[in-house]
Amino acid sequence: MITAIVLIQAAAETIPDAAQAIADIEGVTEVYSCAGDVDLIALVKVARHEDLADLVPGRISKVPGVLNTDTHISFRSYSKRDTDAAFAIGLEDA
Repeated sequence: MITAIVLIQAAAETIPDAAQAIADIEGVTEVYSCAGDVDLIALVKVARHEDLADLVPGRISKVPGVLNTDTHISFRSYSKRDTDAAFAIGLEDA
């Protein structure tokens, strides 16, 4: 599974509608509105790089109000949840 973080600039008046339209796209798992240099951040999970190549320019960039995207592909995930899950393996048998 390939995870990508897509930073999205959108026209201010379209942010709520653009966020919902992006969230409704298959492969997009979450969309956050935020302050700062970008208006929206989308988390994307796809099976293949080709799927990502279709999803961002072919679907997300074409949502009305989206002005620009900047995609970052994740190599590895580090989270407390992942660490806790790894150490919990086999505890149910103890």
